[in-house]
Amino acid sequence: MYDFKFKEKPYYQSKIGGAYLGDSLELMKKIPENSIDLILTSPPFALTRKKEYGNEQEEKYIEWFLQFSKEFYRILKDEGSLVIDLGGAYLPGFPVRSIYQYELLVKLCREQNFFLAQEFFHYNPSRLPTPAEWVTIRRIRVKDSVNVVWWLSKTPNPNASNRKVLRPYSKSMKNLIKNGYKAKMRPSGHDISKKFGTDNGGSIPPNLLELANTNSNGQYQRRCRENGMKPHPARFPKGFAEFFIKFLSEEDEIVLDPFAGSNTTGFVAEELNRKWISFELNQSYLDGSLYRFEDEQSLFPSNIKVHGIKTSKI
Repeated sequence: MYDFKFKEKPYYQSKIGGAYLGDSLELMKKIPENSIDLILTSPPFALTRKKEYGNEQEEKYIEWFLQFSKEFYRILKDEGSLVIDLGGAYLPGFPVRSIYQYELLVKLCREQNFFLAQEFFHYNPSRLPTPAEWVTIRRIRVKDSVNVVWWLSKTPNPNASNRKVLRPYSKSMKNLIKNGYKAKMRPSGHDISKKFGTDNGGSIPPNLLELANTNSNGQYQRRCRENGMKPHPARFPKGFAEFFIKFLSEEDEIVLDPFAGSNTTGFVAEELNRKWISFELNQSYLDGSLYRFEDEQSLFPSNIKVHGIKTSKI
């Protein structure tokens, strides 16, 4: 299944990936160093209120996370990437923001030798206006709709290609390519050459990823409801995983999500023909994640083998 022997028995598996039930910190210690091409994850955030998926409190978060990132660095290939999606929080009782994401970034780069390849911003236009006290009651803040995303690497030149994540050209750009472009100096002082009008198959995406997370009637959520199971409360959208898996890995390379939740990462990696490993501590979340792999003919497709002790709802 992988290019190395991982002796742990998966909770469920396909021909190219496996989901494992257990503590990812302990499971990662069994992965050989320099084995993983991409680690893509949205860990529990450092929030001021305790959530059901097990987030750490802000004052302990950085120390907690650095245990995991030490293993991330060890198991990543030299040209591999680590992508972390992190939500923000307000300080308890005050309309001012925590800076834990930035403190964590400094620690990762200064103490654990990661490079910040690039920062991204995950914008969810459908996010609710919270916290209500500051946004909808006192009206002294606007709604928080962006997560920071740190793209980190072990070397300054990790594997990456923006050609694999090009976006469709705008109507104006299509017209420019069709009608030609006259090279000239812009008022800003930028010298735009004739190459600007070349058709390169699409436009280069920005580091702002606009991805609504409103798919409440998708297969995963629908099947969980039908079987009386609660969906994972903090899923990232499928398009988030698609972007970074395409951008930062090749087919047959290995993608790891150490905080898998509903296993969006593993499912998208499967679709994109990447080998995948997913770790999750909560058995009910892994049980529900199987619905992502369900097809119309059977609950568990022929390429999925289930080894774990399933709940009666599955």
